[in-house]
Amino acid sequence: MFAAYLCVTLVASLVNGVAAVANLIGHDYPKSQADKLGVPHSWMRPLGTLLGAGALGLLTGFAVPLVGALAAAGLVLYFTGALWVHLRIGDYALGPWFVFLCLPAAALAVNLAYHGRA
Repeated sequence: MFAAYLCVTLVASLVNGVAAVANLIGHDYPKSQADKLGVPHSWMRPLGTLLGAGALGLLTGFAVPLVGALAAAGLVLYFTGALWVHLRIGDYALGPWFVFLCLPAAALAVNLAYHGRA
């Protein structure tokens, strides 16, 4: 069980960490997505900061399991909000969104399975 917990959490942290860096450095892909979704560019740094905090929280969860579970839950909420933004403009190409939602959801599931709910 530890191997699954380790792998899923590391992958979720890595993917969200890369997305955070892309937002924070002003990479073209997050900017184009923001333009497509009607999100102001001024939101890119705060959104990147949230992604980065989630990625670091997932890693912190190895030492403090509750922090990892809360970080994963926070990322699930973040991407639930992203779904609303996509649906608001009628964007139904949700493949990348689905991957980004499933990773922290899986990290939350394996965290709870490995550490228990307490």
